[in-house]
Amino acid sequence: MITTYHRPTTLPEALALLTRPDTLALGGGTLINTPAFKNRDFSVVDLQALGLGKIQTRNSLLEIGATVTLEQLRTCPDIPSALQQAIRQEASLNIRNSATVAGTIVGRDGRSPFLTALLALDAKLTLENGETASNLGLGEYLALRPHGLITLISLPLQVKFAYEQVARTPADLPIVCAALAQWNSGRTRLALGGTGTTPLLAMDGTEPGGVAAAARNAFHEANDEWASAAYRMDVAATLASRCLENLPG
Repeated sequence: MITTYHRPTTLPEALALLTRPDTLALGGGTLINTPAFKNRDFSVVDLQALGLGKIQTRNSLLEIGATVTLEQLRTCPDIPSALQQAIRQEASLNIRNSATVAGTIVGRDGRSPFLTALLALDAKLTLENGETASNLGLGEYLALRPHGLITLISLPLQVKFAYEQVARTPADLPIVCAALAQWNSGRTRLALGGTGTTPLLAMDGTEPGGVAAAARNAFHEANDEWASAAYRMDVAATLASRCLENLPG
């Protein structure tokens, strides 16, 4: 349960508070309401007064503040329709209205359509730790979980993007999902989700014809209670090929 509530008005104040033991950042509050926090006592640092809720374009990038909600981002006219779809599949409208972009990243869910999409788009994160700010890719953050508070997420604007998924029902999280981004240079990134603790980067190269094989290889050990690896390999290959075919002209 929450034992102490802080609402700082400056980033340095927030970062100082977050160095205290058993103290968590609070954005939309969806993470601390999960069972993982049910039997824990902790303090929270509310980030809502820090001015991190803006979306703006700068130098062909979409810059998203940490406390922007999923629904705010979904309705942003600058993002591709396929990314809007991935956000819609992430959660119900009520959750999207409270869950933040940074909080969803910190949650590290391998079944997350939104996180899979961000990985394909090679999202960049800005982390503050009180002394310096660092910039790193989402894939590196998911692998290393470096110390710091995510304050900004940057997405490229001039890329083609497609998203496909298979789920038990339209409202469920996917059993398999595929997100594909392609730059004007020919660079193509394929990310897969639907299992594990984080999405997988299956491909980052300049040979888009290999997306189906890359999808199969990435899921060769993807067994869990929802599906077998063989099933996921076949479905992922199909979805990856479909993404390539459906890239905007």
